Amino acid sequence: MLKVHLDSFTYDSKTTLEAISFEVAKGEHVALMGESGSGKSTLLKVIYGLLHIEGGTILWGDKPILGPNYNLIPGESFMKYLSQDFDLMPFTTVAENIGQHLSVFEREIHEQRIQELLELIELEGYAKIKVKNLSGGQQQRVALARVLAQEPEVLLLDEPFGHIDNFKRNSLRRNLFQYLKGKGITVLTASHDPNDVLPYADRTLILENGRITANQKTKRLYKNPPNYYTASLFGEVNELPIKLLKAYATIDRSILIYPHEFQLSKASGLEAQVKTSFFKGSHYLNETVPIEGTTLYFNTSKKLKPGDTVFLNVSLETINARLQVEQSTDS
Repeated sequence: MLKVHLDSFTYDSKTTLEAISFEVAKGEHVALMGESGSGKSTLLKVIYGLLHIEGGTILWGDKPILGPNYNLIPGESFMKYLSQDFDLMPFTTVAENIGQHLSVFEREIHEQRIQELLELIELEGYAKIKVKNLSGGQQQRVALARVLAQEPEVLLLDEPFGHIDNFKRNSLRRNLFQYLKGKGITVLTASHDPNDVLPYADRTLILENGRITANQKTKRLYKNPPNYYTASLFGEVNELPIKLLKAYATIDRSILIYPHEFQLSKASGLEAQVKTSFFKGSHYLNETVPIEGTTLYFNTSKKLKPGDTVFLNVSLETINARLQVEQSTDS
């Protein structure tokens, strides 16, 4: 088990991380989500041992992970870190870049292992191509193969698909995370993209201003986000007073509603006028003219015209679930 307990971490006189405490079970995949500057990358660097901490401990089982003040070469043999800086050898081939990170004691299986990794990152035909001739996305995939070369026990991924084209990203995500789960590798993935997180992460930590503000199973966190910040990391979200939805409501609260959770009615519900309709592929995302200062977003299967009038409803089940989350957060 990976155990992370940090009092704080300060960089250039600014506190970047504060009161960080969580654990990751062996073989578990945990995502770190937060806006830019929230501390995701810094936290991964601290865990890997690239940055020194004054107060706190990081343990893999009973083994402490120490920073650069203790290790001449930061990092541990059982842990690998894929940073946003690929750190490749540009004038050598893809195969040579990967092979450099394989054990010198198992040379007889190097070629087989390199081929396995090339298939995983979908670069089978590029083994003899020099890295400097690859695109940024291809280089990121080579960097991924390098950190997987010796199958680490713990893998830290910092925006691992940020440079990769969408049409490759989807299949690479599926292949990679299924591979890691099958090998029982413990994974921490820092990402701002919900597509990296929702289908694959067992649990998600939300970072805001260097603090963990949520730590839950990913599906549960998405379905019942504790606040607007958390919900917005997963995509478009509405925050609206209950009284707009239910005029008889006695509770003076606002709740979070995803666009797909609105139900349309022909005659009853919150009356709204369409301002714009955006084509999203599988549906249209519609923006309303502000209602009492609140702009709403809702999904439809068909395009609506500016000026169209609709009636929006939200199920009592969804309203009650969101109210319970807010009450537990407040208490």
